[in-house]
Amino acid sequence: MKLFNISWPVLILLGALAAQSPGGTQTAARPKIDVSKLGPQVGERVPEFTLKDQSGKSWTLQSIMGPKGAMLVFVRSADW
Repeated sequence: MKLFNISWPVLILLGALAAQSPGGTQTAARPKIDVSKLGPQVGERVPEFTLKDQSGKSWTLQSIMGPKGAMLVFVRSADW
């Protein structure tokens, strides 16, 4: 039974990549980020706002609020 249509050389390459360890390369430890300082937190109320979407249409907090509230998701574009 064939589950995937992947050639043996590709499987061997994927296995080799998965088995690689960092070797002797060391990376600098990243500083810990305090997410409580990055903006509104889960469950926190945000102030009233008006923002335009990618089409230029204005949206307010009240216009997106549903019976259970609203979820704001900010996505950074690749071309910013």
